[in-house]
Amino acid sequence: MIHVPNCASPRIAGLAAREVSGVYALGGGAARALGALRERIPGASQSTGQGVSVEVGEKQAAVDLDLVTEYGVSIADVARSVRRNVIASVEGMTGLQVTEVNISVNDVHLPSDNEGSQEPPRVQ
Repeated sequence: MIHVPNCASPRIAGLAAREVSGVYALGGGAARALGALRERIPGASQSTGQGVSVEVGEKQAAVDLDLVTEYGVSIADVARSVRRNVIASVEGMTGLQVTEVNISVNDVHLPSDNEGSQEPPRVQ
């Protein structure tokens, strides 16, 4: 029998979810805020397990994901693709049977979110 460390499954699931087109980020508001702070620290890297929770048993795993989608994509299609990719990756790499993948879409990323406020304020 091969032992898979519990810390490996969230990383695998997180990376598999990020591979899907239409996924902007993983994690809720607080997790993303901490991730933004972490990115400003020299030498720090983004947590691959952010927004991912995996319950691992002897032969099975259940995955919970919190994600942010890009504006304009079909959330249902993105969720289906994420579910498929996470199941294939976790089962293929760990040998565990994935019994469920629960996906919560916490936000939609707008392209203007990256640009900051370029419009003049409405009130002066």
